[in-house]
Amino acid sequence: MQKITLRDFIELLILSAIWGSSFLFLRIAAPVFGPVFLIEMRVVSGLVVMLPMCLLLGKVAELKQHWKMIFVVSLTNMAVPFCFFAYSAVNAGAGLLSILNATVPFFTALIAFIFFQQRLAKLGFFGLLVGFCGVVVLMFEPLESSGITSNLAIPSALLACVLYGIALNLVAHKLQGVSGVAITTGGLFFSSLILLPFALIEQPEVMPKGSVWFSVLTLGVVCTGFGYLLFYRLIARIGSQQAIMTTYLIPLFSILWGNLFLAESTTLFMVFGGMLILSGVGMTTGRFPGTTILTSRTN
Repeated sequence: MQKITLRDFIELLILSAIWGSSFLFLRIAAPVFGPVFLIEMRVVSGLVVMLPMCLLLGKVAELKQHWKMIFVVSLTNMAVPFCFFAYSAVNAGAGLLSILNATVPFFTALIAFIFFQQRLAKLGFFGLLVGFCGVVVLMFEPLESSGITSNLAIPSALLACVLYGIALNLVAHKLQGVSGVAITTGGLFFSSLILLPFALIEQPEVMPKGSVWFSVLTLGVVCTGFGYLLFYRLIARIGSQQAIMTTYLIPLFSILWGNLFLAESTTLFMVFGGMLILSGVGMTTGRFPGTTILTSRTN
């Protein structure tokens, strides 16, 4: 495993801060634009960043060659889960959403175990149980203290995380050797086409002005376009197992941004549930010292 340099660590912090802010911008813009229209604006603005990069690097042929699987990944990694998270952002705080987003690694591990012949050690199973208990803690927090305005907010975010787990496994097993630029550009392109008719139906009657558009553009250009570029850069330099450490840092930044800019409160349920979820992720993915959880399974 490649050693992380100071530069890599700084880039991990920057990426975590960027992706942590995405929940803040979702929280600001989703109630104004509606989930589907907001996500259409997000993927289109992200595509504006990624498409020139894809053309410049000569990755269009690679995208065309693998377009069918990239299309499937666009559904499971962008179009559908982005909308689910945007719906949850209308009804829950940014900090809570980022904690739920931290469940992605152990959903990824569970799907890899069930469908892709990956062995999960006993500590991994225990980690799944611990993480599930953390989700239960969050779901049983009283609505008046959590700021949740819909009973579907948490299930919607968790379903998005399951889809992310499916997408990560598809990329790992069906798109090996395909560049991150091609996958991301294709995902944004197909997501833009898929969501367009629904976005036109659900577009706001009166378009908002001012700072809300800043949130939309930042969400698309910085959090999606630049964020994915930085993420794949880190994977190339330090590997995916090291780059996934953003999972542990994103909730910290998201809670910080929520407290600073939205005056969101951090409850004991969030702290305890978040600790259980992150501990479960550590056990499930082998991030605790001396553990290797996932290996090839032979039948």
